[in-house]
Amino acid sequence: MPDYAAKGLFDLNGFVAVVTGGGTGIGLHIARGLAENGAKVYITGRRLEVLQKAAGDNNVKGSIIPLCMDVTSKDSILEAKKVIEEKDGKLHILINNAGQVGPTSNWFNSASSPERQDAESIGSALFQESEQAWSDIYAINTHSIFFVSTAFLGLLDKGSQETPGYTSTIVNVTSISGLMKLAQEHFAYNSSKAAASALTKLMATEFALKGVQVRVNAVAPGVYESEMTIDQISPEQVDKIGKGLSPVPAKRPGTGQEVAATVLYLASQSGCYMNGQELVIDGGYLCVNP
Repeated sequence: MPDYAAKGLFDLNGFVAVVTGGGTGIGLHIARGLAENGAKVYITGRRLEVLQKAAGDNNVKGSIIPLCMDVTSKDSILEAKKVIEEKDGKLHILINNAGQVGPTSNWFNSASSPERQDAESIGSALFQESEQAWSDIYAINTHSIFFVSTAFLGLLDKGSQETPGYTSTIVNVTSISGLMKLAQEHFAYNSSKAAASALTKLMATEFALKGVQVRVNAVAPGVYESEMTIDQISPEQVDKIGKGLSPVPAKRPGTGQEVAATVLYLASQSGCYMNGQELVIDGGYLCVNP
């Protein structure tokens, strides 16, 4: 008889995972969810001291290993790949979580701001945004998904071949900001996340058509506590951070357990029949905002 207990459905013992941007915030929540269900998890980032602190936290159970990797550097990606290839020879789970906010237009939603007086003033103010800042945000939010995924694709496919009944997976952490029609005062961030959502579907489709045994899905969080927002979000702050037209129905930020559990489903054997999808976990934000 098949096992329907949660322990069996989401067991990751023997699995190897990589979580980019895994030292803080949503990335660390995801890493804990994977590790505490049996996976060997490499958390990557540019700041080794942050990764080491996260891995050494006594509250974190399971195998979490710090590994320096700059997702905007192809050389750095290949160096990290070499480490995992030599130590494990395969990979089962890749979480593309690294990301940043980028240039913001804090005046954009204030009708009284001087920049909002007419079309010329709006256009001129937006035109002042840095081209380099736009390039930088796309490099980490979008380009990195493509280059990290393609670098590890062979190891992920090998993980599928060596684990009967399982198909390795890439999970891209996108955002509701890429799925909505509001800019939320940061056009660059929202458009880069929209591109990440599109890239998720492109990779899922093309890999499937080419016979690559790697599933590609995405998780789109709403308002969560992280370095990109603030460390602790009160119910009163949720809507200020979300910058929607309507309040978040849940009236609170999402929890680490909620995002970790969503990724755990996609990464485990229970999620092996899902491919090319984007799961939104936002407390109803997109239900009430365009």
